[in-house]
Amino acid sequence: MCFPQLVCSCRNLPLPNPPLACGKGRGQIMKGGTPPRARGHCFFAPSLCRRQEEGWGGVLFATSHKPRSAPGYASPCLQSLLSIKGCRMRKGMIRRACVTLLMMSSISAVAAEKRGFDVLHYTTTLDLDIAAGEVHGEQVVRFRAADAPLQQLVLDSGALVVASAQHNGRPLAFAQENGRLIINLAEPLQAGKESSVELKYQGKPAFGLEFAAARNEVYTIFSTSQWMPSIDAPDERATLELALRLPKELLATAVGDALPSRDLGGGRMEHRWHLRTPMPGYVYGFAAGPYRHVQQMHGKTRLNYYAVDRSQAELQQVFTATGGMLDFFADRAGLAYQGDYSQALVARTIGQEMAGLSVMSEAYGQRVLDDPSQLALMAHEAAHQWWGNRVTCAGWEHFWLNEGMANFMTAAWLQQSQGEAAYQTMVESWRTRVQALRAKGSDRALVYPDWNKPSADDRAVVYQKGAYVLHRLRQTLGEEVFWRGLREYTRANDGRSVVTADFQAAMETAAGHSLQPFFDDWVYATGGEL
Repeated sequence: MCFPQLVCSCRNLPLPNPPLACGKGRGQIMKGGTPPRARGHCFFAPSLCRRQEEGWGGVLFATSHKPRSAPGYASPCLQSLLSIKGCRMRKGMIRRACVTLLMMSSISAVAAEKRGFDVLHYTTTLDLDIAAGEVHGEQVVRFRAADAPLQQLVLDSGALVVASAQHNGRPLAFAQENGRLIINLAEPLQAGKESSVELKYQGKPAFGLEFAAARNEVYTIFSTSQWMPSIDAPDERATLELALRLPKELLATAVGDALPSRDLGGGRMEHRWHLRTPMPGYVYGFAAGPYRHVQQMHGKTRLNYYAVDRSQAELQQVFTATGGMLDFFADRAGLAYQGDYSQALVARTIGQEMAGLSVMSEAYGQRVLDDPSQLALMAHEAAHQWWGNRVTCAGWEHFWLNEGMANFMTAAWLQQSQGEAAYQTMVESWRTRVQALRAKGSDRALVYPDWNKPSADDRAVVYQKGAYVLHRLRQTLGEEVFWRGLREYTRANDGRSVVTADFQAAMETAAGHSLQPFFDDWVYATGGEL
């Protein structure tokens, strides 16, 4: 393994904005005076390369816990070749390294903008009118100013209409534009200090909150900011207290630990939950309807199944493999499952993972009853409880770390539970899809420069190609090294937001050598041979 002692020197070259303060020794380069993650990972800024008599020179930058941007990642062995005084390498080797890093310099490590605050906790109460397709909400948002005085709190609010914003009963000026809620604080909140705002709002969401009036059912799907003002970016984690006010005859399930319900009178109940582990807002959610409910224990985990159209016996049949799935993923992750796990069959959805809750369609439930081998979607959503929820991409540009990983882990579970042929069938479907992408000129690097309006082909890159690349990496490293690297990656980043460089570094550590050529071909470009 190549872990050289690095020395940083600013050398009067222009630095990124904000500037990075340099110190001596690996892992001592600092941003704003705060030491970065103690991993010794550095970033090479190829835009600062300049020709010297000795070769190419550059500047090395360390990652931070939540990096806002980074020009490109240099693997440990490549770091040994890129010293601050210049690289003495063969001409072809120089060209390959710098072309690779120049390409990577156009890709931000994290797209999330610097917000200037961290949301700590949401307390949200929703009054749901299923027949009208309408939600009325009250919410308290607790937040902390980051490293500078904070004048405005900016939240994503979709198409919701905010009626009021207050702090300790005092009205606050606010505006809504382009799907965002901009709240002017009464006075600047000093760096590191906490505060809160109280909101009242209403809406008839066109998406994000699904009202199936014919079934007397309501459930969430993906876009949390369409039913509660929040932060859409995946690198923002917060805890949540959620209350749903519903007709008395309905059952409800949601993220977090269930708390005692309250009778509101007038035929309505308030159901409550507390999500105590900080999670990204996009995995908040709930489902409510006239459900049948089955509860089972799997070890210490309480499993809950819900559906309108299925009998209790059918529910047990549909979800009979759930406990084994959780056991398999826990073993591969090196992390036990935490809390209860609920699954609901709703009117229609492509399926979504939430924190301790997954929703799939009634049609999918029927498909499993007709053919008990059709478990891939169920396994995919269960895999997200580790890869997506607990270890989350820091920006949607690195979405393949969520979705490609869940697809791959689904196939790995099928391999263990249904045999090698089931695994190879999925691998061949991925390879065929990548072939089709290349044939039409739609293949892309797995790390995207942005993820604003992804096409169906973009999603295929993230889901299918991402899974195929993990399969090829498994072949390259072998069983023992691959699974050890994946386990250490997952354990090291539990509860954190990651970029592709974090995954690469973990797999290189497991392998004991650089994997830069593999990542160059398969992850940062499209050169891998099928």
